[in-house]
Amino acid sequence: MKWLLAILAAALVAGYVYWQRNSVKTSYINGLPPYTTLPGRDFILERDCYIFKFKSRDTDWPLLASHATVPELPQEVTDANVGRDFPDVRILGVLRVGDHFRIASVRRDQSRSQTRISFEVALSNEATRRYPRLDAYWIIDHSPEKDGGAPWIMTEYAVAIGKE
Repeated sequence: MKWLLAILAAALVAGYVYWQRNSVKTSYINGLPPYTTLPGRDFILERDCYIFKFKSRDTDWPLLASHATVPELPQEVTDANVGRDFPDVRILGVLRVGDHFRIASVRRDQSRSQTRISFEVALSNEATRRYPRLDAYWIIDHSPEKDGGAPWIMTEYAVAIGKE
């Protein structure tokens, strides 16, 4: 009986350690410098993009990108691919040049191995959209993060409008 309890305790400890090593802590950092000016910024799309999800890992929100930053996506952005499953991604929708969105919040996901900064964006006419909120991680230039700066939407994907 003692051996059984010892094995059970060891399994619980191992499970807890595994869970801690693989968990991700999400926090919203809208109020921290240098991110305070980002929420509420409006953008207009400069490139057609897919709304998609990776099959291998789940995300809180559907993602936004094109083949240029996510090679698993088809080269051409076409409505015919909506609803289709590809080897690594599932296409949920399409956004076109000229569509508007705003940064709703800045999110930091921390695990033991990495920290990821991402923008949750809200599409214009949210009420009419099937996916009104998206994760813009794959259209963000993350290079300023190395020096403690805020990431920014890549200009080949979208440009800021207003509030300059």
